[in-house]
Amino acid sequence: IYLTPANLTLANLTLANLTLANLTRANLTRANLTLANLTLANLTLANLTRANLTRANLTLANLTRANLTLANLTRANLTLANLTRANLTLANLTLANLTLDNLTLANLTRANLTRANLTRANLTRANLTRANLTLANLTLANLTLANLTRANLTRANLTLANLTRANLTRANLTRANLTRANLTQANLTLANLTLDNLTRAHLALTILSNPDETS
Repeated sequence: IYLTPANLTLANLTLANLTLANLTRANLTRANLTLANLTLANLTLANLTRANLTRANLTLANLTRANLTLANLTRANLTLANLTRANLTLANLTLANLTLDNLTLANLTRANLTRANLTRANLTRANLTRANLTLANLTLANLTLANLTRANLTRANLTLANLTRANLTRANLTRANLTRANLTQANLTLANLTLDNLTRAHLALTILSNPDETS
């Protein structure tokens, strides 16, 4: 299916089969894609602002530079999807499957990733400022140079995650599991580490200072 650069604003595509569809630069603003099959679809530069992708199948989809601001991706399957430089500001990714995703340089500011599965996801240089990652699974995720300022990581699983040079200023890591995580040169200024599991975590050159206490 070749739908580029189609205008599908407000389109009802519930349960649509869009496998291998080419939707490059398509306008899907506020489109309803509930339970749609977008396996291997090309959504490069697509506009999915406020789109409803609840339970959609986006396995191996290409969403490079796609705009998913305020999109609803609850329980969506994004396994192995490419979200490089995608804009997911304020997106709802509750219980979404992002296993092995490429989220390099993605913007996830204030995104809701509660209970999302980000196992082995690549979040290098991603912006997760104020994102909600409560109970998220980030096992073996790559968060090198990621911005997690004021992010909520309560009870998140960060086992073996790579947080080298990540910015976790004022992040909430209450009861997070950081077993064997790499926090080399990470910035944890004013972060909440209450009841964290830091077994065998690598903390070389990690910044743990509290300006209020050192002034």
